[in-house]
Amino acid sequence: MRLTTFGPAIAITLLGFVIAWQFVNPAPPTTVTIATGHEDGAYYLFAQRYREQLAAEGIELIIRSTAGSVENIHLLEDTSADIDLAFVQGGTGDHAGSDGITALGSLYHEPLWVFYRSAEPVSRLTELRDMRSAVGSNGSGTYAITRKLLAANGIDPGSHAIRQIGGNAAAEALLQGEVDAAFFVAAPEAPVIQTLLHTPGVHLMSFDRDAAYIRRYPYISGITLPEGVIDLQANIPPQDTVLLAPTANLVARDDFHPALVSLLLQIATRVHGSGDLLAGPGEFPNNRNTEFPLDPDARRYYKHGTPFLQRYLSFRTANLIDRLKVMLVPLLTLLIPLLKIMPPAYRWQVRKKIYRWYTELRTLDIEHPEQAPAAQLRDLLQRLESIEEDVRQVNVPLSYSDELYNLRQHIRLVRRKLLHARTNCVH
Repeated sequence: MRLTTFGPAIAITLLGFVIAWQFVNPAPPTTVTIATGHEDGAYYLFAQRYREQLAAEGIELIIRSTAGSVENIHLLEDTSADIDLAFVQGGTGDHAGSDGITALGSLYHEPLWVFYRSAEPVSRLTELRDMRSAVGSNGSGTYAITRKLLAANGIDPGSHAIRQIGGNAAAEALLQGEVDAAFFVAAPEAPVIQTLLHTPGVHLMSFDRDAAYIRRYPYISGITLPEGVIDLQANIPPQDTVLLAPTANLVARDDFHPALVSLLLQIATRVHGSGDLLAGPGEFPNNRNTEFPLDPDARRYYKHGTPFLQRYLSFRTANLIDRLKVMLVPLLTLLIPLLKIMPPAYRWQVRKKIYRWYTELRTLDIEHPEQAPAAQLRDLLQRLESIEEDVRQVNVPLSYSDELYNLRQHIRLVRRKLLHARTNCVH
């Protein structure tokens, strides 16, 4: 009885769940690949910290070391490269309109350090026109941004005075007098930066037109190194120094799983949010100074913060609940109305087993039975006996027993009436 009544409702609801399941977002992947840079660089070190925190959420982060930001962008653009994420330095190419890449945010400042050996102070790139300069290796982030800035100042990056070397090789060339200036994009803690900052006779350039660069290049910020912030004892730098600073950006393919966007930004907040010599606490990550379009899920994160469920539940649990919210559609639109309809339908089904006999009972309850022939009364009593026997076989839930007993009483009432009529007929 119950299966007959509730079975169709259950089947309809299950069908609704099956249809709704087609619209449930797929579960986030358990493996993600990130392109970084050289294994001795900051990108690689930060990727290792990301890997530790993602592992706690059951996600494996595969780190792919590369030549740097330019290669990372090319890998993201290449759908066959199997790269999901990358660290990219701001200003590494004219890729702001690249298809298939979105920005998750800026992570920290990566200052452009310009060291030079000269008796006269240098504060503008135009003053390097007649100087030999090491501008970073071809394909590096340093070279990508340096050649833009040199070209904007009327210096041909292809000039014979420009040497495409970077890192330790560029620092050594500066120290040996092979070049007069050297460009680096690195954190203040980088060994090559610390070495040059503490080398007598090597000076750090302070940009005096930082506002112009910031206006022309959205991915660049102007930051001031306060006097003595690097080394108080040695008073390095010896005066407030203005640097141009692109930011390190976290970028992803535009088909990157949306649930992982908020998780990565939560991790980025833990890794980069405490601040450093160049930024105060809470300044990073942010959605400024990005060359690529900001990912929509990243935009929601910056506007609303950590998703509500992820504040109280593990990432996997919160994501599962979030994905299954669409399953509420059949629950609300089908199951709830059906549950309201089914109890009356069930009561009707039970009472139907009882009330169906009243139709026949009414045909037996004839008017003026005392006027009926004896043969007819005999037939009516036999039929009534058959009905009573059938009613004895009827099973109903205990809560409906009163209605069954009422039927049996009514059968007895009709029997007494017919028997009384037959008795009168005989006498």
